[in-house]
Parts: sequence; structure tokens; C-alpha cells
Amino acid sequence: MFKKLNPTHKRVLLDVLGWLFLAVGFLGLLLPFLQGILFLAIGAYLLSLHSPWFHEKLVRLKGRFPRIVGPLERFDTFVRRQFGLELEGNGV
Repeated sequence: MFKKLNPTHKRVLLDVLGWLFLAVGFLGLLLPFLQGILFLAIGAYLLSLHSPWFHEKLVRLKGRFPRIVGPLERFDTFVRRQFGLELEGNGV
């Protein structure tokens, strides 16, 4: 879907989406009708594609909560295919 964008535009789009999801996630922590944790997780994942700090936090989270490894790897594969990013064996 986004494979035709050049790498700079992909990175900007992923960063904007990541920060947008984080903002909605923080609102969701205050508002009862939004799933704040879900939006925070999606935003952190999108930012982890380019930010070493977010990537390190997700790696720690995977170590602490091993049950999220499978769903996170499936989501990682989906996002990387949609954006035409390289599929890595170690992923997030």
C-alpha cells in the first residue's frame, strides 16, 4: 500500500502515525471510551521502527511479557509488508 513512497516519506509517515497513536493513547488513559493501552502500544511499535530508544523498550517488554511475542511478530510482519520495509529475522 505504501511501498511506492520514497524512504524519507515512509519514515516521516511512520513517525507521524506513531506520535499520533501515542497522543490518542494518552487521551485514552483519561477517557473511558478509548483503549489507551492499545493505542500506546501501536504508537510505540511504529516509533520503534526508527527509534533505538523505543526499540529497546519493546525488546525489554518482550522479555518481561513473553505472551506478546507472537502477536507482536505477526503485527511486525504485517506493517513491514504494508510499508515495503525489509523483513528482519529478529524483528522487534
